[in-house]
Amino acid sequence: MPRGKALDDNRLTDSMYYILLSLMEPLHGYGIKQKISDLSNGEIEIGPASLYTILKKLSARELIALVEEDGERRKTYQISASGRDLLKRDINRRIRMAEMGKKVLLGLQGGNDDGK
Repeated sequence: MPRGKALDDNRLTDSMYYILLSLMEPLHGYGIKQKISDLSNGEIEIGPASLYTILKKLSARELIALVEEDGERRKTYQISASGRDLLKRDINRRIRMAEMGKKVLLGLQGGNDDGK
């Protein structure tokens, strides 16, 4: 799915997903990057250009709200109620995807449930 179309279909890209997860508490750009790194155990990193582009998209859709602005350089955001609703739906979608993937993986492994 093209990235620009994700929000049109009420779906989140992986980057949007992690940004919304991180914004359960108010954070500014660098704080968001750090929180995503913590949440993903360092597996996910979003560059500044991508981060700020996504923040603008999420803000335009009112999925996040600007809660504090310290000049032009530091803006603090937090997830909105509609952002929480979309995040909940997306978490459930990802759980279903993981469950389907686990079934396929088990089939590929001959039914072993040892996680390898």
